[in-house]
Amino acid sequence: EREREREREREREREREREREREERESECAMTSEEEDLSWIQWFCNLKGNEFFCEVDEDYIQDDFNLTGLRSCVPNYDYALDLILDTDTDDDLNDEQQEIVDTAAEFLYGLIHARYILTARGTSAMMEKYQNVDFGRCPRVLCGGQPALPVGQTDVPRTNTVKIFCPKCRDIYYPRLRRHSNIDGAYFGTTFPHLLLQTYPDLQPSPATSTYIPKIYGFKIHPSARERQQEYAKERAKQQALVTQLQRRPSATGRPASPATQPNGNLRKR
Repeated sequence: EREREREREREREREREREREREERESECAMTSEEEDLSWIQWFCNLKGNEFFCEVDEDYIQDDFNLTGLRSCVPNYDYALDLILDTDTDDDLNDEQQEIVDTAAEFLYGLIHARYILTARGTSAMMEKYQNVDFGRCPRVLCGGQPALPVGQTDVPRTNTVKIFCPKCRDIYYPRLRRHSNIDGAYFGTTFPHLLLQTYPDLQPSPATSTYIPKIYGFKIHPSARERQQEYAKERAKQQALVTQLQRRPSATGRPASPATQPNGNLRKR
């Protein structure tokens, strides 16, 4: 009887396993179908780690004026642009060539993105992401979780990674999530967060006024305490230099001076 019960239990377990596999296959098929329906831009912006990007309108990309000067910056420009716009090409690329084009497309899209977010449509799209706190919050405790904005330290590509700018304390920080730490800061530029706050002044918070005050046993540390520490350190350094100089000075016998010692090696009292 126990053996039959175990057999029935194993059969039920196998049935549950088959059900889970069937659900996983259906889920994978659904995901594949959704990915096939997505444009390249939608697919790229939905990738994990690309939450800072907004979707650039294809009309903006198709206007050659908006892409002025980018051809000389991006290798395989035509292939990359065709990939971004989902344009079918007759060229059959092998895996290595396709990987090169994929990298070029990501680079080109980032440079286009930096220009797009300075337009009215781009700023509006990024404003919605800012209100949804898609860019994270200021890590400074006294800013009270103020939503932040992405910013670059330079407009030159491949120089610095993206940082987040806090409109409250007016400082920049590293993104909280590691997957955002590899994004090129030039894909957002140095102008964007400040232009957005000028465009939507209602989003500008009041400047931070509170600062952290160090205390010891509840008492504030007086500014002169640091000065005394520095003076004490300088005095110790001078004394150490003087002792070193005296030890290196030769004695009357021509040997370096050394403290007087007793036969047993202990210092002799003077």
